[in-house]
Amino acid sequence: MTDILKHITEKLHGKITEANFEGANIVLYTDNELFFREGEPKIKEIVNEIKKRIELRADPKILPDKTTTESQIRKSIPEEAEVVNIIFDYYRSIVIIEAKKPGLVIGRQGSILDEIRKTTLWTPQVQRSSVIKSQITENVRSVLYANNTYRRKFLNDIGKKIYKDWSSEKSDGWIRLTFLGGARQVGRSCLLLQTPNTNILLDCGVDVASSGSNKFPYFNVPEFDIAKLDAIILSHAHLDHVGLVPYLYKMGYKGPIYLTPPSRDIAALLSLDFIGVAYKQAAAPLFSSEDVTEMVKHSICVMNNEVTDITPDVRLTFYNSGHCLGSSMVHLNIGNGAHNLLYCADFKYDKSRLLDPAVNIFPRVETVITESTYGSKNDILPPRQKAEEELIEIIKKTIERKGKVLIPELGLGRAQETMLILDDAMKSGKLPKVPIYINGMIWDINAIHTSYPDFLSKSVRQDIFQDKNPFVSEVFSRVGSSQERKKVIEGGPCVVLATSGMLVGGASVEYFREFAGNKNNSIIFVCYQGVGSLGRVVQEGAKETKMIVDGKEERVEINLEVNTIIGLTAHPGRNELISFFNNMWPKPKRIIINHGEVSKSLDLSSALYKLTRTETNVPRNLEGLRLK
Repeated sequence: MTDILKHITEKLHGKITEANFEGANIVLYTDNELFFREGEPKIKEIVNEIKKRIELRADPKILPDKTTTESQIRKSIPEEAEVVNIIFDYYRSIVIIEAKKPGLVIGRQGSILDEIRKTTLWTPQVQRSSVIKSQITENVRSVLYANNTYRRKFLNDIGKKIYKDWSSEKSDGWIRLTFLGGARQVGRSCLLLQTPNTNILLDCGVDVASSGSNKFPYFNVPEFDIAKLDAIILSHAHLDHVGLVPYLYKMGYKGPIYLTPPSRDIAALLSLDFIGVAYKQAAAPLFSSEDVTEMVKHSICVMNNEVTDITPDVRLTFYNSGHCLGSSMVHLNIGNGAHNLLYCADFKYDKSRLLDPAVNIFPRVETVITESTYGSKNDILPPRQKAEEELIEIIKKTIERKGKVLIPELGLGRAQETMLILDDAMKSGKLPKVPIYINGMIWDINAIHTSYPDFLSKSVRQDIFQDKNPFVSEVFSRVGSSQERKKVIEGGPCVVLATSGMLVGGASVEYFREFAGNKNNSIIFVCYQGVGSLGRVVQEGAKETKMIVDGKEERVEINLEVNTIIGLTAHPGRNELISFFNNMWPKPKRIIINHGEVSKSLDLSSALYKLTRTETNVPRNLEGLRLK
């Protein structure tokens, strides 16, 4: 397979001027206009033969100039599409069209894109422009555009590595999995998958609730060698899964990170915020914005259900996990079917307002790695409707006694779900008309949600397409400065959604300090509170705590009403986990439990073994398991 490009060009003798890789995909360039317009049937023949994705593009030397092309593009696209930007990637013969309504750019069955391709010879790609201005998405795309020459070489080099030792034969080599973090704990998820030819990292996060070395994965082990790392796969962009990825680029990693498009943008945003929080706490950040840029430069985006080779012996497919925007279950076909591994990461099997439920049907699976955040027999979650009613009732009672409500939120996922619930409750009259303030990164992440509606539930997606975007509802007000925050604190009854979700840094900590002493106020926890976090301390009933304010330690009395609603979590409860494995197809031969406190992981392991009679494992950090 090392001569795959030579094989293709020989089949298309005289028609191809250049053949390159873009990751696992193959790109052919031609200076023959007729073949460019009519050569797709011949390309399809070769695709059917080699079973690899091939794209035909025009050689740059036959492309019309950018001014002529842009004029033709704007003539072909209806004004209602609201084209925001047209960007030319000359070295790859690609024109990127950013529009508020990309469906109108594509046309019925791709008719408009096909017209643009044939009339201009440029290969059009469409991107959605966010309804809410997303600075981070714009910056990410700018980094990619500015480094298109570098990325062309980078993607070609990745393709060469993939196909150098690629074989269609089933491998009989060993497969090993080492837990560098996330085993018997929630936080710092990081798994190392190894074969004789491949080293892949599954997630690389931090434990935001811990301190010292316990905050980070174990890298000082014989198994881990950053110089031999072939790829990173990111399941989703929460900090306990992505927080340390930029650090790897700081330490010299130059390989790819595979993730979904929204996860790429959110990972960049959260990483930059992680730096900012470190500075606010007078601590030296682990990495810089330049390292975040390197992560973006080396990102390879993969859509859900899209199959792609990432090393000579590993093929990747993402499946929707229902946890947060862009989150995925990671399916790895290892050694051409020698072993199939499903890394569930964080998932949600029940439908929520924001997302469709996790997928449970796969081509093949021998080993499953599942989370156990709420895996104990006591973690029976109430019906979602009941949980929503409880949330609304607590807010209503707090407002009636002239109090304020603080809901500490994870910026990604839970905050958007809560917003949908509150928007509906206020519009339907279930809640009185009071201000709902959004503070922290939530607004920026809302913007990313509107850039990628295809990853949202059908109902939310339709609302966005019909200009009924719930994230810009008039019931929400953004808090963007310390002066605005002060007005909220000094003002009347309200609801505040603020990051961080565990009261570990961010605006939520400041609101908590100001709200804590008043018994009329309420705090509502709707997401998991890590062991050692301030959120966990408050949740467990502490009556006072010590906080650092302006460099001085301050005692804070906790008199406000403390509530926890686990039914709104983005993690599966005990019954959900059992239901997932009951309905999963095919049935795995082994289930590995991680991402849960020790007791919950062990409890779930026992239950799944009794239910399925399938081998279960609850590894410790630093333990390795042989999969084959």
